[in-house]
Amino acid sequence: MATPGVSPCHLPASARRRFALGAAWLAVACIMACGLAGCRDADSKPARQVVVYCSVDDVIAEPILAEFERSRGIKVLARYDTEAQKTVGLVQRLRSESARPVADVFWSNEIFHTVRLATEGLFERCQYDVGPPWPKEFTDAQGRWRGFALRARAVAYHTGRVPAAEAPRRLEDLLDKKWRGRLVMASPEFGTTCGHVASWFVLYGPQRATAILQGLKDNDLRLVDGNSTAVRMVGTGQADVALTDTDDVYAAQRNGWPVAMNLLRHGEAGPLVIPNTVALVRGAPHQGEARELVQFLLSESVEAALARSDAHNTPVRAALAAQFPALSFDAPLAVDYDAVADAIPEAIRVATKILK
Repeated sequence: MATPGVSPCHLPASARRRFALGAAWLAVACIMACGLAGCRDADSKPARQVVVYCSVDDVIAEPILAEFERSRGIKVLARYDTEAQKTVGLVQRLRSESARPVADVFWSNEIFHTVRLATEGLFERCQYDVGPPWPKEFTDAQGRWRGFALRARAVAYHTGRVPAAEAPRRLEDLLDKKWRGRLVMASPEFGTTCGHVASWFVLYGPQRATAILQGLKDNDLRLVDGNSTAVRMVGTGQADVALTDTDDVYAAQRNGWPVAMNLLRHGEAGPLVIPNTVALVRGAPHQGEARELVQFLLSESVEAALARSDAHNTPVRAALAAQFPALSFDAPLAVDYDAVADAIPEAIRVATKILK
C-alpha cells in the first residue's frame, strides 16, 4: 500500500508490483460482490404490500391491519385522516390521485362519501366471498363497496348535569329552549355529522331540515372539530349534550367520564345506523394484495374484533350480532344511503350558512 502523500510512481519496482496486484484483486472482489448482489436481487421477489387509506381511528384499525400483515405476509402501508377533517381529507386525496392512484383500498368509517366516490367512478367492481347473503342496504348493486361493522348516531349527555329521564331522545327534543347554550356538535362539513345532517334533508324534506338547523342555531349550538371533541366537552362539563356517534361515547365511558347516551331517534323513526365501508380503488397499484385485504376486512373475524374493540361496532351478520346483544339497534332508521349522499352538497351549504 502506498504511503499517504506518496505517489505509487515513486515507489521501488517491487513495491509497485505489489501495489498493482493488490489493486487488481480489489477490483475483482468488487466485481464479484456486485455480481452476487445482482444475482440475489434477481432471484428474490419484491416484498408484497398494500396501501390503505383509512378514516377509522388508528387505535382501532392498527391491530386489525397488523393481524392481516402477520397472517398474509403482506406489508400494509396505512394513511389515516385527522379528527378535524374526518374522512373528507382522504376523500379529496383519492380524487386528486384518481389519474395515478396511490391507494389500493379505501376503508372508511362511514358510507356517504364512499357512495359519492363510487358514483364518480373511483372504485373497481369486486367479487366478495363473505358467506351468508349480505344485507341489501349495505351492498352496492354494482359491487363497488360493501358496508360492515355498524355504529349509530347518538345524543351524549353529562350524567351529573342531565338526569337520565330528561335526556334528549329525539332530534326534535334538542330544539327545546331548555337546552339553549348547552349543546355541541361536530362541524357539519366532515365525518358522520355531514351524512347525518344530509339525512335530515331526505327524511324531513329541505324546508323542515332547514328549520331544524335554524332551531339548533337559535339554541346556541356550538360547533367543534369532531365527534370525539364534542363528547370530551360533555365529559369535562363544558357542554351538557352532544350529537355524536356511539363509538365516541364508548371511548368516553372507557376513560371514566360522566357520559351516557341515548340512540338519537328522528320523530317516530329510529336512529341513523352508519356502517364502515371498504372499496377497491380503481387502478390500484397492488390489485392482488388489495383484493386480499378487502376480503379480510369483510371477514367474520374482523367484525367480531370490531365488536369487541373500544369502538363496539355492531356486526351486520345476524348470527354474529346475536352474540353481542348489548350492541343491538332497536328499529334503525330506514334510509336510502344513495339519496343521502346526493343531498350532501346542498345540506352542507345550508348548514354552513345557518350554523357558522
